[in-house]
Amino acid sequence: MSDAGNDKGLTRRQMLLGSAMTLGTAVSAAAALSPLIHSQEVPDVEELLRRHYRELTVADKEQIFAKVAAQCRERYGKLVDVADPPPLPGVEFAYILNLGRCIGCRKCVYACMKENNLSRTPQKQYIRVLEMDHGGVDLEASRHDYPEADAAKDDHFFMPVACHQCEDPPCVKVCPVQATWQEPDGIVVVDYSWCIGCRYCQAACPYHARRFNYAKPGIPAHEINPDMGYLSNRPRPMGVMEKCTFCLHRVRRGEYPACLEACPAGARKFGNLNDPESEVRTIIEQERVYVLKQEAGTRPRFYYVFAK
Repeated sequence: MSDAGNDKGLTRRQMLLGSAMTLGTAVSAAAALSPLIHSQEVPDVEELLRRHYRELTVADKEQIFAKVAAQCRERYGKLVDVADPPPLPGVEFAYILNLGRCIGCRKCVYACMKENNLSRTPQKQYIRVLEMDHGGVDLEASRHDYPEADAAKDDHFFMPVACHQCEDPPCVKVCPVQATWQEPDGIVVVDYSWCIGCRYCQAACPYHARRFNYAKPGIPAHEINPDMGYLSNRPRPMGVMEKCTFCLHRVRRGEYPACLEACPAGARKFGNLNDPESEVRTIIEQERVYVLKQEAGTRPRFYYVFAK
């Protein structure tokens, strides 16, 4: 199993590609992916031969969680709790962002980094806050590296963009090993131990929401968030894809995503789309909302509204 530990030995990625070459079924694919293979952790035989995460028993998963916790304790010197809260019956999560209230402070960006154990060196961010001129949404003319002083100007607005948890996610369709899939509550997840790092999902995403670890992620030990979800914010290794999961380890317990709680302007709303009494359902029914890149046909669960 590839997870944060040491960085030597055969990886699951190498085993999968080696087996394919032995069987003679994917020689060309292995050649194409060979530049992406990185040396990571030393897995044991049981983990190398394990089935896909979705096929494991509860007992199998508990053993994996314990091993991840032990690896984190060894590497970061901190006790962590690894879990995998299941989707809630009848729940379909949705996010609404009010562009009329967003002030471009980027507090959501850094709250997300802290909550989801994102690499600091090199820095990874799931959320991009785009600065745009008034008059329309022009992604090509926007920028996310604007100076803090721009947040005080009135001649433009800010549009945060992250994973849109699409109802018809193109990233899932292109994964050659089914390492990414959509959960019943609409959240698209990645099994970091199954991902082979081909980056097909990154190319397929119209929202630039996927992140690839070109280098070993660096997180200071004192900044590790010990509240971990196996399919969300556990430390990721080099050579795999990662993405926003709506903080599934929080929202499936009835909490809000970290980015929402950090927003000082009240620009973010989150809830159950299937609940007719929920705030997100009310806003969608009563306000003029739109989705980004509607022409892509992905049917995202991330909505925008422009209201004060």
